Amino acid sequence: MKMRLFSILLFAGTLVHAAVDGTVINATTGKPQANATVTLYKVGGNGPESIQSVKSGPDGKFVFSAEVQGPRLVQAAFDGAVYNHMIPPTRPANDIKINVYQSSAQPGAAHVEQHMILLEPDGQNVTVSESFVFKNDGKVTYNDPANGTLRFWLPAAAQGKTEVNVLSPGSVPVRRAPQKTGEANVMKLDFAVLPGESRVDISYAMPFTSPGEFDVKTFYKGNATKLVAPVGVSMKAEGLQDLGQEPRTKATIYGIEAPAVTVHVEGSGALSRGDQTSDSGGGDGGGTLMQILPRIYQGGTVAGGFFSTVSSVKWILLLSFGILGLGFVLLYRKAADGR
Repeated sequence: MKMRLFSILLFAGTLVHAAVDGTVINATTGKPQANATVTLYKVGGNGPESIQSVKSGPDGKFVFSAEVQGPRLVQAAFDGAVYNHMIPPTRPANDIKINVYQSSAQPGAAHVEQHMILLEPDGQNVTVSESFVFKNDGKVTYNDPANGTLRFWLPAAAQGKTEVNVLSPGSVPVRRAPQKTGEANVMKLDFAVLPGESRVDISYAMPFTSPGEFDVKTFYKGNATKLVAPVGVSMKAEGLQDLGQEPRTKATIYGIEAPAVTVHVEGSGALSRGDQTSDSGGGDGGGTLMQILPRIYQGGTVAGGFFSTVSSVKWILLLSFGILGLGFVLLYRKAADGR
């Protein structure tokens, strides 16, 4: 009888150890956050698999009874935004803390800290890679679904075809679909700018004959746009500043202070496909702004590892997490409408 009781207690202890539990903290107020939707995911080669969803209690605490082996992801949906916490296989899954934040449709401390555009003409077309780095030093998430938190210029020649990926703090790149605004060729993007650093990567291609003209427009004051020209490509425009070459790729960096400028582009070229870093995981091949941004801004807060994370993630994982992120926002909004 005693042996049987010991076995039951041992089994119960194993379940408790295998459970995932923790507390949702509202980092805006510094208090536990009740009624946040928290979901446990098992992360495998085919993407995340939903295991269990719960609501945080009055004290912000949550418990998942399901036993999950391997890497896990805990997501908390609160006030229209999603917050992630990865649990590697070797890390404890008990008493974890997930910070969430109040949301506001006003930018507050969120701003575009870096903006770069890479042009790669080949004689018939030009491939454009554009990157925005958002910095949010505050304790409020900037979230404006109606107007978008990012606006960008998409030339008419692109015919509305563009690919956009968003990398938020503690997450992986997520594919997002931009929307048209009431202004011609101006697109908006609905994504929550969490406290910390976020990055938006935009890419598209369009017909382009060299020499030719390329219009650059930006909607963010106090942030000089950088144009990147690979070897073999030159740029000229009024007010365009030659800032020198990036040491590794030999790409020329130009600075633009004006919010709108027409750039004369001549030649053809692309970033060397052999410039991928050894820690990039091979990626999908091809040079990108990821090779340049960490080196230009290595004195800032944007670390090389932050960007190498992007290139190491396969597209199937990007799509999986894109669906995952969208599902959580819809889940939260549905719950909010039912209150």
